[in-house]
Amino acid sequence: MKTKTSVISLILLIAAALQCAAVPANPKREFRGAWLHVIGQSQWQNKTPAQQRNYIVDQFDKLEDAGCNAVIFQVRPTADALYESKLEPWSAWLTGKRGKAPSPAWDPMAFAIEEAHRRGMEFHAWLNPYRVTSSAKDVLPASHAANKEPHRFVKFNGQTFFDPAYQENRDFICEVIDDITRRYDVDAIHIDDYFYPYPANGKKFDADQRSYSKFGKGMNKSDWRRHNVDLLIEQIHKTIKSRKPWVRFGVSPFGIWRNKSSDPRGSASSGLQNYDDLYADVLLWAKKGWIDYMAPQLYWNLDTKAAPSRSLAKWWNDNANGVDVYIGQDVKRTMDVADPKNHDRNELDTKVRLSRSLPNVQGNVWWHGYWVTGNYKGAADSLALKYQSTIALPPAYGDKSVKPAKPTGLHLEKRDGKLFLSWHAPETGARQKATDPIRFVVYQFYKGEKPDADDPQAIIALTPYTSVLLTDIGSGDDLKGHTFYVTSLDRMNRESAPAVYTVKN
Repeated sequence: MKTKTSVISLILLIAAALQCAAVPANPKREFRGAWLHVIGQSQWQNKTPAQQRNYIVDQFDKLEDAGCNAVIFQVRPTADALYESKLEPWSAWLTGKRGKAPSPAWDPMAFAIEEAHRRGMEFHAWLNPYRVTSSAKDVLPASHAANKEPHRFVKFNGQTFFDPAYQENRDFICEVIDDITRRYDVDAIHIDDYFYPYPANGKKFDADQRSYSKFGKGMNKSDWRRHNVDLLIEQIHKTIKSRKPWVRFGVSPFGIWRNKSSDPRGSASSGLQNYDDLYADVLLWAKKGWIDYMAPQLYWNLDTKAAPSRSLAKWWNDNANGVDVYIGQDVKRTMDVADPKNHDRNELDTKVRLSRSLPNVQGNVWWHGYWVTGNYKGAADSLALKYQSTIALPPAYGDKSVKPAKPTGLHLEKRDGKLFLSWHAPETGARQKATDPIRFVVYQFYKGEKPDADDPQAIIALTPYTSVLLTDIGSGDDLKGHTFYVTSLDRMNRESAPAVYTVKN
């Protein structure tokens, strides 16, 4: 009996070891984002400005601890602003009343950008382009364009929206985006899945007959609506790139482009369709080069009948059309449902493995970030200890042959009994440019270890600063023979050659 038990234990140990060995290694480059929404989140308006700042710090700390390298922060939920704007009113989701400024005054987006960058994280400014109100209860001031020029707006399901048919509306949305891009150091502009309104109460959107009669010119109405959205996407792209070419433009579409029953190019699914129900031809935008990444919202479980995320992830990979794909993952659904095919109590392992096995999928975005920061069913622990346990550089953009200048002057220095590795940042001009070094990657290799800058386990810091703490106490004798690499990352996440420092024996 003892022998039989030992054999079984040995088999289980071997199986566990084989399973661990099969886990794809954490990649050196991967987008690890999280959405932090403000709409519908009463905790924001129930806090003082000081408490709101502390809340941002707490949320960003927890995302950093979970291994995230990007935060997608909602700054314009309903044609309003979580930042100082001369174009739109302060958001009621921040202060409790539309147009009411925070008191004492502060700029949440500016603060959030600073906090993200301090941690080496990207900041993606998230806007909803067309939504003006979230429910019929919302009251707009008399000075609002929806009251002064109602012909530019449509109402559906108790909500008010900019009518996508009007060039004035597209121009205004782009003016808002240009204002953000010009005044704030954002890494990306991000828009979500709301274009034409979602069907509601069994009915599809039908509130634009007036603008169709005015602008339709005999076009098929569905094609006309898609064209209106195409015009906005193209104009946003041109607006961003003409202002700051390195700022990316990302879209997070509903997770089904079209079902195969509607189009042979579509996915094996049977749910609502971007193309037919929201009038959003996301694949065209990628093909035209109008967007830099897609983050399709695959919030379903792996084998949901109408929309299986297992096969949809592969479909989006196969239809990337030259842009990066980041999979939008629903944390709660992922952690709530077991994956019997993987003998696992949740789907997290399978979804991460799947994303890393697909060549055009460059990462994941966690919906929503509050489930990560709240460690829902251990999600943050799993990310921190396993799937995002190493520091990852975000994907690089632009001409990959272009490299920023590398740091210089690597040296050790003691400050207040602590030992730091320090360096000098490359010089930059007065005007910002894509190749400006804005962050630094620090690698540490042990004595006798062959340095390998492709090994993510060697990365000990991704920082905007020019020094990193190595040890709190002592002379650093335990670092003798260690080699450090420090590289620059530019605004498009391209990495320089390394500056090298070896601690003398």
